Amino acid sequence: MANQPKVLERRFITLEEVREVLAISSAQAYSLVRTGELRAIRVGGRGLWRIECSELEAFIQRAYHQQRQSS
Repeated sequence: MANQPKVLERRFITLEEVREVLAISSAQAYSLVRTGELRAIRVGGRGLWRIECSELEAFIQRAYHQQRQSS
């Protein structure tokens, strides 16, 4: 475990890691990807979702911007 890079130091993270970063449920994380609010790719034979860290950061910035616009 000690040799694993920190979550946001890697290029891609899992839906579970997105869930942890945003402190949301697994269903909410999946919904963000399914609706296209959070861009992701499917990889591997089982089609597991992976999210680029820069996409997660862009999503967060858009959320802040939308919040400011609606205030």
